[in-house]
Amino acid sequence: MSKVVELGSVKEGSWILIDNEPCQVVEVSHSKPGKHGSAKARVVGIGLFDDAKHTLMSPVDEKVEVPMIEKRNAQVLALLGDHIQVMDLETYDTLELPMPKDSQLASSITVGVTVEYWKVQSRAKIMRIKS
Repeated sequence: MSKVVELGSVKEGSWILIDNEPCQVVEVSHSKPGKHGSAKARVVGIGLFDDAKHTLMSPVDEKVEVPMIEKRNAQVLALLGDHIQVMDLETYDTLELPMPKDSQLASSITVGVTVEYWKVQSRAKIMRIKS
């Protein structure tokens, strides 16, 4: 689920889809229109799930997708090696989420703790500990 905006209206700190990966925009630069062409925008973003740098270069009137990010809370039920089983505190659905790559966050996750996870499209990631 996403909405569509023009590339020229994207600001640093916002979220867009680049190569079907939700990315937080860290750099935006615009070029002037030329004699036969339109103004271009170069957007650099850091991927939410892969932590890689993604670049998009397109005309400023190009349409780009802005992902809808659901911020939800869950309780940790079990630690399963490189995955964590959690239960959503609103819907009571159980999910298996990957262990966070941040070692400080991963070491502080224990059974029974409440975490905040972000759900984008069909993927989810644990972002922080709530309690």
